[in-house]
Amino acid sequence: MRDKIIHLTSSEIASLWTGYMNDSMANCVLGFMLEHIEDADIKSVIQYAYDLSSSHLEQLLAFFEQEDFAKPNGFTEQDVNMNAPWLYTDLFCLSYVNHMANVGLVSYSGFLSMSYREDIRDYFSQALNETMNLFNQSTAIAQSKGVNARHPYIEVPKKTDYVNRKKYMSGINPLNQKRPLNAIEISHLYMNIKTNIIGTKLCISFAQTSPTKEVQDFMLRAKKVSQKHVKVFTDTLLENDMDAPEVPDLSISDSTTKTFSDKLIMFHMSLLMSAGIGNYATAAAASQRSDLMVDYERLSLEVSKLAKSGADIMIENNWLEQPPGTIDREKLVRNKEE
Repeated sequence: MRDKIIHLTSSEIASLWTGYMNDSMANCVLGFMLEHIEDADIKSVIQYAYDLSSSHLEQLLAFFEQEDFAKPNGFTEQDVNMNAPWLYTDLFCLSYVNHMANVGLVSYSGFLSMSYREDIRDYFSQALNETMNLFNQSTAIAQSKGVNARHPYIEVPKKTDYVNRKKYMSGINPLNQKRPLNAIEISHLYMNIKTNIIGTKLCISFAQTSPTKEVQDFMLRAKKVSQKHVKVFTDTLLENDMDAPEVPDLSISDSTTKTFSDKLIMFHMSLLMSAGIGNYATAAAASQRSDLMVDYERLSLEVSKLAKSGADIMIENNWLEQPPGTIDREKLVRNKEE
């Protein structure tokens, strides 16, 4: 009873709104994938992901009604053409769900940490646990089929040690030899290669199925950015005698039939770019070689510029739904005077 008289905070409003937008988008994409998947094991995990997004939407709608909270428009069956030809291989769908579960783990943990009301915390705790199960299930299936891209092996440390030279942090000076990568740096480089490969494939699929020239051009630009970033990270690993990730067959079909609305695919890319910038920031903070920090910073700036151009396209076409915000008091006064 007590929670009913406690108003939602700005962070709780933001979390609920963002959660609805993300789940309504995911519901459309996963629903389409289910129409074409043939592998029974992969279909089961995609079905689980679809059921989760559907359940989340129902619970979020209950919160909106309870709080007299205007329901976001989000995405509906109008944003997906269920009769379009198949677009993604079964293995791509599995990799996609695993990647999006990874994004969800970060998002839900953040939502939970910013929530105060018990019912809101209970919801995000449940969503976090469900997403963790989805990640584990999709990873287990990928491993059982031998298509899970594992991070590289290195020698297990036999003793502890301390950094005793400032040179350990260097890496920018081309005249100095760079020290070998440490395990933390390797893990972030590897993860960012995998996520960019998935992003590249999504860009291609969105470009070839969108009927809008400016959206096609944006997706092709985004593809080139992702490919460039994959090369930067791969070259860094190769310099340290480590192979790039051997990802499974992430092929897409040659369908050019409109599958998703331009509004949905532009939102989807915005979500992935935001997650990518967050990944780069985390990697930069965790890396101790200065050249890696500089790389992550400049590549983050590149993604930010791309995201800004994408937002401009969405605004021009009235596709960018505005998040809840504070009242413009000056505008309120002006309207009253008029």
